[in-house]
Amino acid sequence: MALLSLNNYQSHQRLTINPPAQGVALTGRLRVPGDKSISHRALMLGAIATGETIIEGLLLGEDPRSTAHCFRAMGAQISELNSEKIIVQGRGLGQLQEPSTVLDAGNSGTTMRLMLGLLAGQRDCLFTVTGDDSLRQRPMSRVIQPLQQMGAKIWARNNGKFAPLAVQGSQLKPIHYHSPIASAQVKSCLLLAGLTTEGDTTITEPALSRDHSERMLQAFGAKLTIDSATHSVTVHGPAHLTGQRVVVPGDISSAAFWLVAASILPGSELLVENVGINPTRTGVLEVLDQMGADITPENERLVTGEPVADLRVRSSRLRGCTFGGEIIPRLIDEIPILAVAAAFAEGTTRIEDAAELRVKESDRLAAIASELGKMGAKVTEFADGLEIQGGIPLQGAEVDSLTDHRIAMALAIAALGSGGQTILNRAEAAAISYPEFFATLGEVAQG
Repeated sequence: MALLSLNNYQSHQRLTINPPAQGVALTGRLRVPGDKSISHRALMLGAIATGETIIEGLLLGEDPRSTAHCFRAMGAQISELNSEKIIVQGRGLGQLQEPSTVLDAGNSGTTMRLMLGLLAGQRDCLFTVTGDDSLRQRPMSRVIQPLQQMGAKIWARNNGKFAPLAVQGSQLKPIHYHSPIASAQVKSCLLLAGLTTEGDTTITEPALSRDHSERMLQAFGAKLTIDSATHSVTVHGPAHLTGQRVVVPGDISSAAFWLVAASILPGSELLVENVGINPTRTGVLEVLDQMGADITPENERLVTGEPVADLRVRSSRLRGCTFGGEIIPRLIDEIPILAVAAAFAEGTTRIEDAAELRVKESDRLAAIASELGKMGAKVTEFADGLEIQGGIPLQGAEVDSLTDHRIAMALAIAALGSGGQTILNRAEAAAISYPEFFATLGEVAQG
């Protein structure tokens, strides 16, 4: 019987996972898709820069496609998306054109939130922005409110909270915004808005969030001041951006699934090549190290200003741990797969200060508790986290991705280490960030 079998079922994909009785080991080497955060930003900055931007290694998931679709509608020339080489002919800062149709961000919160910072400063242009059913339920007030403090004219559903949105571009003024949450999307939105202001726009966060926007903005020519002691960044406007060559490293959020899978499946050894190890993203490596994972960085290097390494991971006996606080923004997307690691670890793992997971593509805290619970995991859900009692053998079950790509992939990894057959409904969600995930899993899995 095949390890993986993917079938269409009532307009959705149903993945059947049948691990052999003797277990599964993952061996070999692989490359994960390009970093999703960097892919979005490369397309956006290329579209508003002067001249040509060349992007290599772009993620070909649905989310970056949504970004490209939106910016093409505003006049940017973006060649057909591929992972080898994409050419973007930018329009110049403040020169996006008013689209003749509604801008559709699909399922991508990054597309919608970051784009709002640019649209708000496009004077004399009117924009309407929407997304899919999931995105229209995700909070947009966290970026709308500070943009309105800058003078933005934005209207949103449900008293300014949700898409669809209408934006009347206008001249913005600089502000110093003290964000109540550590969010790279909020920070990046306001930095992009600050590009067209006269003066200094500063964002201060309660903890350090990922800094891909700061690195790339500086590479494109923007002038920034960064104060790491206060978690503050200032953009000095107005800016002038010039097209660049961007090489996108592999996404550590995608690599995390393989790091956990190889850790929990006995006899596994994988080399995950070309992974971005930006310090604002490596919380997952720190937690896995705390749990006793055997992960070794090799061939460390810098690629277009971003630190990159190959990660060798061998199976090990994991142990439970507690994590929360300032590390959460550095691993927020990896919590679903870390919860799977916790289910296979010895002892108890507690995840704290992660309420942000409730407003992702799904309520990820509820999703993890519900779907892993169906497989026999003992998961206790709290308002801002989870407690997972590890070491309880999981059993195959019928589970659901809830249309969330990270839940889909995390459940697939859990199924590999479980007894019996697992059926994963709505498996197609994985394509949002990792279209080749299941194909790659079939290649490296050895029964």
